[in-house]
Amino acid sequence: MNKKQLKGRGIYLLPNLFTTFGIFCGFYGMVASISGNFADAAFALFIAMLMDAFDGRVARMTGTESAFGAEYDSLADIVSFGVAPALIVYNWAGLQQLGKVGWLAAFAFVACGALRLARFNVMHGSDDKKYFQGLSIPSAAAVLVGMVWFGEVSGWDAKTLAVPVAIITGITALLMVSNFRYHSFKDVDWKGKVPFVAVLVMVLIIIMVAWNPPIVLFPVFVLYALSGPIVTLRQLSKIRKERKQRDKTTKD
Repeated sequence: MNKKQLKGRGIYLLPNLFTTFGIFCGFYGMVASISGNFADAAFALFIAMLMDAFDGRVARMTGTESAFGAEYDSLADIVSFGVAPALIVYNWAGLQQLGKVGWLAAFAFVACGALRLARFNVMHGSDDKKYFQGLSIPSAAAVLVGMVWFGEVSGWDAKTLAVPVAIITGITALLMVSNFRYHSFKDVDWKGKVPFVAVLVMVLIIIMVAWNPPIVLFPVFVLYALSGPIVTLRQLSKIRKERKQRDKTTKD
């Protein structure tokens, strides 16, 4: 076996190291929720989201993209953003008190997350890069664990909120497999020049997040989750108006 064959069998360390740390954060979040440390569990999952954002970018920047890395990243996502948030919210709100409804709501989130990832992998490269079809699984996880973190710092008695939490979990699950369009922000030119005020806005955002992460992050991700239906309905309304105008012009 020559050196080229040996090199082909290896895997790139750096991007997969970020992915592995993301899995660790997801697993730690599950363990922390079982122990009742829900704020720590939510924080761990937000760190996992940062790792998920970094691994792909690091791979592209360093030229270490691979089929193995893509598959590993998908498996990491279903653990950190599918199973982990479902278990955390299940333990936090005591969904077991709802019987089958409680654990089925949590399972629906995991199943829809897996379906969302499978659809993304199949459609990757063929769909509009400006938009995601359906809420991405990290964003869906951010809604659930953001709610947990927000509730913890706000002093909510989560056990009394089992029903609304189950409903929110189910709705978030359905948003992942919906046809609603969500802005991917992949068209943002991060290398281009921006006005000075844009830098000030970025500094303000960093200060707000550092001041109180759950108070800032939870509303942001809820608004993003709601943006899909709003954007899609506006686009459909625009298409209908254009069609009516075209039909009217044709008749005239």
